[in-house]
Amino acid sequence: MTQETVRQILKFRDDRDWKQFHNPKDLAISISLEAAELLEVFQWTGADTSSDTKIEKIKEELADVINYCVLMADVCGLDIDEIVQEKIKRNAEKYPVEKAKGKSDKYNKL
Repeated sequence: MTQETVRQILKFRDDRDWKQFHNPKDLAISISLEAAELLEVFQWTGADTSSDTKIEKIKEELADVINYCVLMADVCGLDIDEIVQEKIKRNAEKYPVEKAKGKSDKYNKL
């Protein structure tokens, strides 16, 4: 995500004076609710795990999740690039390629 996109998300919020309503608890709830709406796209689809016919709704709900994540990072004073890079590094340590490649096992089962 570019800094310009982050800036636009924050400007949208600030233009409406909504930051006053944003606190970590409520933003975490909003992230969870929007993630549930993303999951709802696949509800009752049985064996159909594809995204082909659902892509527009997936885009809409995924954007909502991402927007709320940006707002949460801002309120908590976190740099998105920094925290994502830190997580990638930790995951690389937990899931080394030579042990994890092609496997879905949790790190403590590799």
